Amino acid sequence: MTAFRAVMILIIGAALLYGLVVAAAYLGQRRLIYPAPAGSQPVPGGYDRVILKTSDGLEIDAAWREGLPERPVIVFFHGNGDRWAGAAQAVLPLARAGFGVLLPEYRGYSGNPGDPGEEGLYRDGEAALAWLRAQGVPPERIVPVGNSLGSGVAAHVAAAYGLERLVLVSPFTSLPDAASARFRFLPVRLLMKDRFDNRAKLSGYGGQALILHGSRDALISASHARELASLSDRFALRIFDNAGHELAYLPESGRSIRDWLETRQPAER
Repeated sequence: MTAFRAVMILIIGAALLYGLVVAAAYLGQRRLIYPAPAGSQPVPGGYDRVILKTSDGLEIDAAWREGLPERPVIVFFHGNGDRWAGAAQAVLPLARAGFGVLLPEYRGYSGNPGDPGEEGLYRDGEAALAWLRAQGVPPERIVPVGNSLGSGVAAHVAAAYGLERLVLVSPFTSLPDAASARFRFLPVRLLMKDRFDNRAKLSGYGGQALILHGSRDALISASHARELASLSDRFALRIFDNAGHELAYLPESGRSIRDWLETRQPAER
């Protein structure tokens, strides 16, 4: 075997191996993006289980805690591998302040029917807002809060329904932006089916937003939060020194959201 032939065999073999890696990443991407916890979950203490009905016919679990009249109602969209226990911890300072709290679960998570995906999670978020409207909660009291992957759902419902206030914790500009920074050896932007383009959604959003991020976040760089905050002078940014991607579960995150909401009242109607 000549040296040239040996080199060509190695090149072809490497190309085939890379092709297999790319194919596996494409076919298995939703299992990576949505590591959905299996099995049912207990309702957090102080909450009631309610059912959200989606526009495509699914019945999705949510946990509801009624707050004081006229206080904001938080709709917390958790991150990709989380569930109610983490969500309830994240909003604890808000619940203690008398805010109403709705913790929607996602399709395919914790025993819910369906398979998670961008459009499906948007439908789940829309079902959460529809449930609140059916309970008589006016839109000016509803504040979507999205953590990590949940920032995509929160940004969608805020922009689509013209909600006046929005909170994003550890958000990304878009899912391909976040993934391409971690998987530089893959053509992520070409492969990804789900985009969650927060940059585009917030570019046309006319409400107020609070954006929180940890300076030591190794999963999603704080540069994503800075770019989103630069889209409007109605957006406030706070970077937490020495906090990582766990920021949503730290008490100072919830306290910052509480304090911001208490000074950012909805417009008079």
